[in-house]
Amino acid sequence: MDMQMNFIRKLPTPKEVKEMFPLNESIIQVKEARDARIRDIFEGKDDIFLLIIGPCSADNEESVLDYMTRLAKVQEKVKDKIFIIPRVYTNKPRTKGVGYKGMMHQPDPTKEEDMLAGIIAIREMHARVVNETGFTCAEEMLYPENHRYLSDLLSYVAIGARSVEDQQHRIVASGVGIPVGMKNPTGGDISVMMNSITAAQSSQKFLYRGWEVTTNGNPLAHAILRGYVDAYGRSHSNYHYEDLIGLYEYYQKEKLANPAVIVDCNHANSGKKYLEQIRISKDVLHSCRMSDEIKGLVKGLMIESYIEDGCQPVGGGVYGKSITDPCLGWEKTEKLILELADIL
Repeated sequence: MDMQMNFIRKLPTPKEVKEMFPLNESIIQVKEARDARIRDIFEGKDDIFLLIIGPCSADNEESVLDYMTRLAKVQEKVKDKIFIIPRVYTNKPRTKGVGYKGMMHQPDPTKEEDMLAGIIAIREMHARVVNETGFTCAEEMLYPENHRYLSDLLSYVAIGARSVEDQQHRIVASGVGIPVGMKNPTGGDISVMMNSITAAQSSQKFLYRGWEVTTNGNPLAHAILRGYVDAYGRSHSNYHYEDLIGLYEYYQKEKLANPAVIVDCNHANSGKKYLEQIRISKDVLHSCRMSDEIKGLVKGLMIESYIEDGCQPVGGGVYGKSITDPCLGWEKTEKLILELADIL
């Protein structure tokens, strides 16, 4: 029996979409400058602290742009201490495979899935963020074959805890040309994460979008610690001093390029208690003060933040409130960024 799939329509390739929705010279220059600065941070040439921050899912263009405009004003206040890469995540993993999968699938979360409209919507939203705020953003590379729809706009990608063991994610990460954060898997096995970094830093040859391709390897692939869940469904953190020293020692043993970690302050590190992100972020900075090894290893933090505290169901109607994981609201976010800058 042949595969039971209904082929709806052929979608434009990334090259065709980029030709239909080209970037202006200003966006190209902003990305080049920001990419160079971020590369220097991961290579240890610039010790400014990274903050990868924004909504759990970028579900609404207007509220996302509102949030990013506010964030740009705070970035200006802390530019000597913190370099912000906003989260504009338009693909969302679903543990059970059902529910809202992000703007790529549903430009309007209350309506049917429409992939063509989604591809156009996410490209236009990312371009607006750069044009209106000067930020180039971070995405999750949930579907490696989709990355090139946005590859000329992004400055950072993350490989999620459920994807980090997947061969395709690892080898595509070896050729994206920007920093790739590999999260520890949901079960917490650090060796899985480190193996994925090794694969991403290595030259690869593979099949991608109908082409045989080769890569040189990505020396900016690095770790993201996000906590883990045990066999009984209980969350455990891995952001503490001992965890960071353990990761430092693992890096020394593996002799990988540019040892680095971003600490994800939400997910299993917070047990999805979003307010804990405030305490966790300060705890990590305390560890940096206590150890030069940790200070050199920790390049930044990842925080889930939006306009309103918490989360709501799809169609809940509250402007700027997450429809996926709960996020830190704007007032607490602004206060936290200023406090982190003071600590740094």
